[in-house]
Amino acid sequence: MEQPRQQLQALSDEYQGLQTELTSLVSARQKLESQQQENKTVQKEFSTLAEEAKIYKLVGPVLLKQDLAEAKSTVDGRLEYIEKEIKRVESGIKDIQQKSEGKRTEIIQIQSQMQQPAA
Repeated sequence: MEQPRQQLQALSDEYQGLQTELTSLVSARQKLESQQQENKTVQKEFSTLAEEAKIYKLVGPVLLKQDLAEAKSTVDGRLEYIEKEIKRVESGIKDIQQKSEGKRTEIIQIQSQMQQPAA
């Protein structure tokens, strides 16, 4: 009777670990989506500016003048990177959800096996 209890405890610990990892990935995705939204807003602002508009970039405590084309390119590159990261994180979320579901199924099976002899 002790063997199934140890196995159940090990599976429960693994399941908890997966849930913790899932929570951190969901949090990371939310942060990335927030950054994506901010950069899309900046991109939209850039599209309304005239070509001769002055752009400044905050570097530490200093504002540095920046070329509009360079600023647009930077934001576009950032958006591209963020989209790739979101896809990577979502893939990780799906993977952990599948593993988590497998562990949950194993836990249910062991619990039902432990209850059968008692009945």
